[in-house]
Amino acid sequence: MGEIVALVDYGAGNLHSVHNALKAAGAAVTVTADPYAVRAADRIVLPGVGSFKACAEGLNAIPGMVDAMSERVQVGAAPFLGICVGMQLLATRGLEHGETPGLGWIAGEVRLIQPTDPAIKVPHMGWNDVALLPHAKDHPVIEEGEAYFLHSYHFAADNPHNVAAMTDHGEGLVAAVAQDNIIGVQFHPEKSQAYGLATLERFLAWYP
Repeated sequence: MGEIVALVDYGAGNLHSVHNALKAAGAAVTVTADPYAVRAADRIVLPGVGSFKACAEGLNAIPGMVDAMSERVQVGAAPFLGICVGMQLLATRGLEHGETPGLGWIAGEVRLIQPTDPAIKVPHMGWNDVALLPHAKDHPVIEEGEAYFLHSYHFAADNPHNVAAMTDHGEGLVAAVAQDNIIGVQFHPEKSQAYGLATLERFLAWYP
C-alpha cells in the first residue's frame, strides 16, 4: 500500500485545485477534516486562501485538528507542506484583521505588504521568480523557478535561516520557509504549471 497524503479540509478555498494537483503529481490523497485520519497519514498538506484570521479560525474550529497535526508533524516528523495561507499559519501570529495566533511552528509574523514605491500594487499577483537563499541551495524540495503568487500579506520570519527562498515585489518577500520536516510555500503550486507540479513531486519523494 502506498503512502497516504492527508489534505486538511477546513474550508480553505483552494482545496479542490490542490487535490487535483497532488493527484497529478502521483499522490494518494485523502481530503479530510478528521483528526484521526491526519494522525494516520504519511504526509500532511495544509492549503489556504483568504485571510489569516478566517483560516486560523476555520482550522481551530475542528475539534482536535491542531493537536493531531502537531502530534503527527512536530512529534511524529511527518513531512508537511503549507500552501499560501497554509504556509502563513505556521507563523507565531498574523496581523490581518487584528492579531490572530498562528500555529507557532516557525517563529515570525504575517504582515501587510507595504512597498515604498506607489507603482507597486498590492496584492502581489501573478508570476514571479522563486530565488533560493545560499543556505537553502541544496534543499530537496524547493528549487529556483517561476511560480504563481496571490497574496497581500507576507511571512516575516524571526530566524533568517528558516527562509528558504525569496521573491521580489518592490521589496524582498518570503517565497518559502523550511524547518526540518516542515515546508511552507507562499506561491500556489497548483497554479504554477510545470514548476508547481515538479515541486509537489519532490515533496512526495522527500524523506527528511
